[in-house]
Parts: sequence; C-alpha cells; structure tokens
Amino acid sequence: MVSGALFRYLWRMIVIAWLIYVPLQLGWLPLSILGAVWVGYKQIVVSRRLGLSQTAIEIINGRWTGDVFGLRPDPWSRRLARHLPNTSTAGLALCLFPLLVARWIAGRPILYPLRPADEAAGLANLVFSRSPRFDQLIEAHRARVEQVMILGAGLDTRAYGPLAATGLSLFELDQPTEQRAKRAALSRAGISSDHVCFVEVDFAAGDWSGALLHSGFDPARPTLFLWEGVTLYLSDADIARTLKTLHLLSAPGSVLLLDLYATRFLALARKGAMAAVLEQTGEGVAFGLDLSSDAPACLDRFAAAHGLRVDAAYFLGSAHRQGPFAVIAALLFEPSGP
Repeated sequence: MVSGALFRYLWRMIVIAWLIYVPLQLGWLPLSILGAVWVGYKQIVVSRRLGLSQTAIEIINGRWTGDVFGLRPDPWSRRLARHLPNTSTAGLALCLFPLLVARWIAGRPILYPLRPADEAAGLANLVFSRSPRFDQLIEAHRARVEQVMILGAGLDTRAYGPLAATGLSLFELDQPTEQRAKRAALSRAGISSDHVCFVEVDFAAGDWSGALLHSGFDPARPTLFLWEGVTLYLSDADIARTLKTLHLLSAPGSVLLLDLYATRFLALARKGAMAAVLEQTGEGVAFGLDLSSDAPACLDRFAAAHGLRVDAAYFLGSAHRQGPFAVIAALLFEPSGP
C-alpha cells in the first residue's frame, strides 16, 4: 500500500512531468513530425519496395516502444529493430523524445504508451495490451509442451528471449521473403538463431505440413502453437484449412494461442488512413468475429466449429458499447478433431 507521503511525491512528479512535457512537445513538434515521417517512409515505402510486410514493422515498432518506456522488457526486439531496413529507431526516438523525458520525470508513461485494463484498451494500446497477454499464456503452458511453433512469425523475437533457454524445439513459419529478410537482420544484429528451425510456408497456398515435417517437427510431441497477429489477414477458408492442419499435427497436450478480431475492428481497418496504409503493401484484412453481443459465447462457437475448446480468453476493449475489438485465447484440441 502506498503511503500518503509517497503518493503525494508521485503525484507531484506527474504534475511536473506534464508541466515540462507540454511546452517541450510544442517546441519539439517539427522534429517529432520529421521522425514520424521518416518512420512512415521506411515502414510503408521501403517495405513495399522490398516486398515486406509493413504490419510486421508496426508490431516491432510497438515492442521497441514498450521496451524503451518500461512497459514490457524486450531487448531482443529493440536490438533487431535497429538492423531492419524498413524502420528507423532513430526516427522513433526523435518522434517520442518529449514523452521519454516526461516518463523519466514521472517514473512512468503519462500519455503514451500505456497499458490500461483489458476492458479499457483501445486501438492505440493494441500492442502494449496484446503482447503481455500472450507472454502470460506462453508461460502458463510452456512447461507442458516440448515444441513451440510460431505461425506467421514475422519479426517476433520470443524465440531469442526466454524461450531460447527452455530446451524446447522452436519452429518459425513464414513466407520466404519475410523469413529471409528477418534472418539477414538477425545476423546483422548479432542475435544467434542456430536453435530455431525456419520453415518457409505460404498459409494461403495449400498444404504446408509436408515442409514442416521435413524440417524435423514431431507431431507426436505436445506443441504450443503461437498464432499472433495473423488471423485477420486470412480468409475464412485459410483459417479453416490451417486449423485442420494443426489438428493433424497436434499431439495430446498441445495448445493453440491466437488472437481474433471483431468485425468492428475490420470495419475501421477498411476505411480511412488505415486502409490506405494497408493497401500500399497489399495487406487487406479479411477474417473477423462478431463480438458485439456475448463475446465469450461467440468465441466458444468459433472454437467448437473447429474442434477446439476455450481454456482461457482475454477480451480487449470490452467496455466499448459495441463490445471488444479483439480476443486473445488459449484453445485446446478436442480428441475427436474437427
């Protein structure tokens, strides 16, 4: 419990942080804009030129920010981001400098980035709310599995952090262009990836289980399947086909961790600036659930339709009048299959 004196001190520092932040931000605004423009150019224009995902950059930029501001330790993302051709950590720092000063004075972020309670989370908090929930689910299940498969791994760095020391067999699956660019960046960053098996797949192109089995994946061993930030970009058919494949690959004790997005989130992504950005790199959104009424029941129906059972779920933004915009869930495979 915080004492009265400590509470008054903390409150005073927050007030001081705001008093310094406001004029600093006003004076710094041209440089913040310059940093934002440079990051945007790298993320959108350079990603398009290289044929890489700009949404993957959006996520690693968020994880870099969360680490710098002390919301979620992730030195591996911070290190990798410095060596990616389609983002700029210098630009991020330039853009966020006034907020960093305020965070240093107050001892915590005062405006951005923030991690509110799940029910109060908004789109601006997506990465800061989502990643820790996945961390929590991974920690809850990793002692019961022998393999970890990261589907659509993108620039995720979990395989190079705590998971690297667990002795688990680690597999990253992604499209060839994305995976080769990531491996090159890992090498430039001096991050060892010898313990990770990289498998090049295209989830929308048909059966990919053969490539996985050829890589050394053992379907007889319990596996943690991590599917973060991917489902909204796939069609219903892609989702069904992937889940069917996972059933065939899942030994007893396996678990699937994934996030699913509300149709209201997809509606926002299909218009305005967000749609324009996604269009630049051909990353349109496709799959969502109607979470506007009884979201837990909707998730249960989705799971049951694919031979799965909900073990745990966290709904983001559930305080909104239209219901949550996303759910992060741990799903167990039913013995009978889909």
